[in-house]
Amino acid sequence: MEFLRMENITKQFGDVFANKDINLIVNEGEVHTLLGENGAGKSTLMNILVGLYQPTEGNIYLHGNKVKIDSPAKAVNMGIGMVHQHFMLIDAMTVFENIILGITKDKAIFIKKETIEKEIMDLAKKYELNIELNKQITEISIGEQQRVEILKALYRGAELLILDEPTAALTDIEVEGLFEIIRKLTNEKKSVIFISHKMREVLEVSDKITILRHGETIKTLDKKATDSQELANLMIGRELVQNEYKKVSKVKEEIISIEHVDYNKQSKHNGLSDISLTIGKGEIIGIAGVDGNGQSQLAQLITGVISPDKGQVLLKSKVISKFLPEKFINSNVSHIPEDRNKMGLVGNMTIEENIVLKATQKTEFSFGKGWFLKKKAIKEYANKIKEKYDIRCDSVEQETRNLSGGNQQKIILARELEENPELLVAVHPTRGLDIGATRYVHDKMIDSRDKGCGVLLISADFDEVLKLSDRIIVMFEGKIVGSFSGENPPINEISLAMSGKTNEKMEEVFI
Repeated sequence: MEFLRMENITKQFGDVFANKDINLIVNEGEVHTLLGENGAGKSTLMNILVGLYQPTEGNIYLHGNKVKIDSPAKAVNMGIGMVHQHFMLIDAMTVFENIILGITKDKAIFIKKETIEKEIMDLAKKYELNIELNKQITEISIGEQQRVEILKALYRGAELLILDEPTAALTDIEVEGLFEIIRKLTNEKKSVIFISHKMREVLEVSDKITILRHGETIKTLDKKATDSQELANLMIGRELVQNEYKKVSKVKEEIISIEHVDYNKQSKHNGLSDISLTIGKGEIIGIAGVDGNGQSQLAQLITGVISPDKGQVLLKSKVISKFLPEKFINSNVSHIPEDRNKMGLVGNMTIEENIVLKATQKTEFSFGKGWFLKKKAIKEYANKIKEKYDIRCDSVEQETRNLSGGNQQKIILARELEENPELLVAVHPTRGLDIGATRYVHDKMIDSRDKGCGVLLISADFDEVLKLSDRIIVMFEGKIVGSFSGENPPINEISLAMSGKTNEKMEEVFI
């Protein structure tokens, strides 16, 4: 039975069509995936559905009845809930306070805390959404925060749940847990709109898949009647040939060496313990491991954000005595950070300003080493970068915070890769990117490697690590527990190491 129908939806911003004549039907008990490149119009369409935008043209029907959704509150009242890619939780509040925020189910002056807590916990138990109500948001993991967002939507009565890039920051185990929750929801005839770029996940969890391209509906397919190749081709509008990258075995001289480094050693998940590794010029070192096993601290160490408690780091054969990001930047180290909003971009600055953020003292862009900016030169350069990296925006004078996550990521990639770095520290470099953009990023990283750049790749996407890495280092609880060649890597042994288990037959190749 049909739950939602969006008919001939058009959304125009000035002369730009974000959506044009889009049609979407979602049935009860169905997982319907929206698939499309960054800028294809997925977010705009969902913002219309939850009342943040009003369509320029078109109509929305729920259970066959035409409705007008002119506010998020109205969407909630109609049974529509959304879990955004960047969670809408208030860090200073507890889980319980976030769930009930803004809800007035009766006219009582005081909150009936015990009654509401029981209602929430009964709901959590029903869908196996394991949470602790009295913990602050800052005290729980990303996976737990997502469960809070889902529970918040369900407590408000959601019959249709929109999940925007829900697996982007989750571990493989957390992804499986999310899929179990989705199956429980659809078994009870609740509907899910799933937005993702990960083909394997799309094909695992979907019933129907609708492809959007350049703001238009291309095709709706049954999951059982398609495959990843067809979906990729429909997304980008041409045949996408799979690319296999050659692995490097012989390495030139080392660019950076870490020797017996400790940092916050007592913490298994936010520390480093006796870490030793080298990165050579012209190789990609991939770090495999479940998020929260010291990978973030390793990236921060190699970019000068933190300094070691013990051990030493040598950059270009020189011992680093003072750890400052500026020192590493001046030594031609580029960094794609794990959180693009908190660490990679200044949201209220323009695209062109963010692109030249690290280069304002160059004579190409300023007089007097940064005192007076050459605005014309900056704009011309930013427009070239916009075309080269396919950054989809109205203008390079647009504020960065108004772009999609994928386009924000492209700005960071452009800024860091255009520096022709000697060392690139890339943390989740393709998180939130579509298949075409991901392929482009991978090609650029391989190109940088082939020019002699040493690359440290940290990614929660195990397939990405396997595909790009010349050597694979496994981290568990802040320690290096295995090192493997990227040529024909032993996947089962790497997986064992990632889980902290040892295998007597494991052939470790420590380099």
